[in-house]
Amino acid sequence: MAILIVRLGTPRKPNEGARIGTVRRPPRGIRKEDLAHLDYYDVWFPNLSPSAELVTAALSAANDREWAAFVRKFRHAMKAPDRSRELDVLAALSNHANFSVGCYCEHEGRCHRSVLRELLQERGAKVI
Repeated sequence: MAILIVRLGTPRKPNEGARIGTVRRPPRGIRKEDLAHLDYYDVWFPNLSPSAELVTAALSAANDREWAAFVRKFRHAMKAPDRSRELDVLAALSNHANFSVGCYCEHEGRCHRSVLRELLQERGAKVI
């Protein structure tokens, strides 16, 4: 049992389980009823996405210093009690079920899902 960190819209892997979209907005031009079978997500969970302001900061990060500032701010946001408990729940579930967490960004290294990976691992989650 584990959490797989994925790029939304990519083909699902065997035994991936439910796909959770941790994005601020649903993809444009895709009907809600088509999201799952087009490999975007089964459940939309924007609580674990960066705020609109942080999304802008991440997308405009031109160097490692700016990216590090985004990471610091996003980690701070994920310390809010509700966000922290949600991460705790996902970490606990990773010991009993397969599921995936994802975003649209092409490269995980410059995506908030890299930070989610770290936050989940810090909570003892099994992450692939």
